Amino acid sequence: MPHVHSLYIYPVKSLHRCAVQSFRVDPWGPCGDRRWVVTDATGKFLTQRHHPRMATLMVQPMEGGLVISNGRMEDLRITFPSPDAPVLNVEVWGDRVQAHDAGEDAAGWLSQALGHGCRLAFMRDPRSARLKDAVGIYPVSFADGFPLLLAATSSLADLNARMNHPVPMERFRPNIVIAGSEPWEEDTWRRIRIGAVELSVAKACSRCKVTTVDQETGEIPEKGEPLRTLAGFRHVADGIMFGQNALVRQEGVIAVGDEVVIVERGSSNLGPPAS
Repeated sequence: MPHVHSLYIYPVKSLHRCAVQSFRVDPWGPCGDRRWVVTDATGKFLTQRHHPRMATLMVQPMEGGLVISNGRMEDLRITFPSPDAPVLNVEVWGDRVQAHDAGEDAAGWLSQALGHGCRLAFMRDPRSARLKDAVGIYPVSFADGFPLLLAATSSLADLNARMNHPVPMERFRPNIVIAGSEPWEEDTWRRIRIGAVELSVAKACSRCKVTTVDQETGEIPEKGEPLRTLAGFRHVADGIMFGQNALVRQEGVIAVGDEVVIVERGSSNLGPPAS
């Protein structure tokens, strides 16, 4: 039976992952996932697409805030900004979001670590801070467009079998990794249940150059891969697809080892092939 193989959160958008044994799922995604974002001086979000070194900044949630480290500088300890902290107008994929600035110490540390002028901002209330209207109206954190990303170990194995140098699942930065399904079976899932949590599988996820970044070193070991190989058989009108975006129908807690029940199936949710 399909089951949860591993779980990840990304407390700061585009920084290093945190592997966890369980997390609570709220309507806007896993608890603690992408509530912080690094921006430039104007408030525009920064990601590994242009700053691959972001992958090497380790994040550890702590009570009341975060610790960020890179192994070269003294650790940055950040507390959640107070409700009356200065507000930063953040831009994420064209959305304008008001978030609380984390202060000068965080800005200075990140600017030095990344070699680029930075600010750090926190989304206090994701219930209303950023509402999307892709497949109905739903809240989302600083994630690209959906509350959750699912991926399957069997699909990664199929991709890696076609490549000269296999890549780990971490390149795709999923929240929920599922084992025990057939390769690409997740394309046909419409609703799934994991414990008390019920998810709608909204659409396949279009992948970008972040997948080419080694998540441990911040380097690009093989330019264009795995996108080049993936494009050979997963390139459709909407992009090069791996993983599935999901919406939350029922909140609750998901844990590693939980059974994944396929509640509803359909035909493949990939768009028409690119011409």
